[in-house]
Amino acid sequence: MNTEAYLKRINYHGLPAPTAETLRQLHLAHLLAVPFENLSIHAEEPIILDDVALFDKIIGRQRGGFCYELNGLFAALLRALGFHVIMLSAAVMSTDEAFGPEFDHMTLMVTLEERWLVDVGFGDSFREPLRLDYRGEQDQGERAYRLDADGDHLILRQRDPDKTWEAQYRFSLTPYAYPDYAAMCHYHQTAPASHFTQRRLCSRATPTGRITLSETRLIKTENGVRHEQALPNEAAYAEALRDHFGITMAG
Repeated sequence: MNTEAYLKRINYHGLPAPTAETLRQLHLAHLLAVPFENLSIHAEEPIILDDVALFDKIIGRQRGGFCYELNGLFAALLRALGFHVIMLSAAVMSTDEAFGPEFDHMTLMVTLEERWLVDVGFGDSFREPLRLDYRGEQDQGERAYRLDADGDHLILRQRDPDKTWEAQYRFSLTPYAYPDYAAMCHYHQTAPASHFTQRRLCSRATPTGRITLSETRLIKTENGVRHEQALPNEAAYAEALRDHFGITMAG
């Protein structure tokens, strides 16, 4: 792991000591620099769950990825910096108010003096790690998060500015490795029912909100105000992808 190149990619300039404050800074820096995107799926580029392949894609080629890629490589970085981190399986809440299958999402647990939930691969969610063993509200700007016990699982809930609590995903603390996610990773790359195969998406956090390219719609949210622009053609799409995310797709 070339940690220097990785830290440069996410614009992190602090001391990479394995502390809670470093973890917080790395987490936020990653979300601001590396987009959540599914472009490989639509370009028919196979997604390989392997640290070397992911490093080449995300660091070497300045790309992003989806949860297995982003959290998988971030876990490798954290381990290289001396953090104790494990991969967890999460079932994502669907639009019909039911949790999906296991390994639908990869999230992470980091153990320091206390345990932290870490996730740089869930799109528009928490920006700083959450205290895993705390059951109260954890405020982050206009949003708050809560981890509720559910038998052997925990449920991550998010409260939006309108004060509505919604479940995001449910997970256990069983450690896993890349091969455990392979079947669901393949599903999300190939199944017509997977939302990742249905449209191109590229999105990242900004200091004041978020910027998203959803097919040919460019969406910017700044301080809670949403601006949406329809791009006229594929040339404009490619320009927006390059200008806002630093990505140039081959072909």
